[in-house]
Amino acid sequence: MNLLATYLVIAVGSALGGVARYGCGLLAVAAWGPGFPWGTMLINLAGSFVIGGFAALTGPDGRVYVGPLGRQFVTVGLCGGYTTFSAFSLETLALLQQGRPLAALAYVALTLALGLAAVWSADQIARKINE
Repeated sequence: MNLLATYLVIAVGSALGGVARYGCGLLAVAAWGPGFPWGTMLINLAGSFVIGGFAALTGPDGRVYVGPLGRQFVTVGLCGGYTTFSAFSLETLALLQQGRPLAALAYVALTLALGLAAVWSADQIARKINE
């Protein structure tokens, strides 16, 4: 597979996913207001749904053939630009399908706890810098 072509399809997919995320976020705020992150939650759920269905339909046992570039475009590019939560959800599902429920639980717990710790730490550092 041509490495340049891979980077290009991922870049285009990421750009489209990012623009779609921004637009959906604006629509959600317009519809429900800024009081709760409904847009982000719905974006994450939609991205998870898309990547899960696409991965199953186009995987080795799937009914639809999509070549490596097409899979990279959708999973890494489009879904990755739209939401990385979709990749997290797919990886968690893979651990469960491999019969590794403890690994899946650890992955979810660590991702959530460490993600919150990371965002809090960055917030604290930035607040100090802003003083």
